[in-house]
Amino acid sequence: MAKIARANLPTLKKTASYYVVHVIVASLVAYAVTGNLMIAITLSLLEPTVQAVAFFCHEKVWERLGKRRAAAEATGATPAAAGA
Repeated sequence: MAKIARANLPTLKKTASYYVVHVIVASLVAYAVTGNLMIAITLSLLEPTVQAVAFFCHEKVWERLGKRRAAAEATGATPAAAGA
């Protein structure tokens, strides 16, 4: 697991900073809508946690697509031919 974390450190750092910003914004919005601090905290931790996992996966897909495009360009193939 540590090897995966080291290999993905830039994406994990970006995901963590995104998570913190998202929790703060979600807390403020949830409190403004509900007026209830406990509900706001619960919502602001649940939803961004799911979003952070989705964001990490999204970044990895885009990274993989970028690598495929670069490899296709290096070989002179079209991105569609390389499976992108």
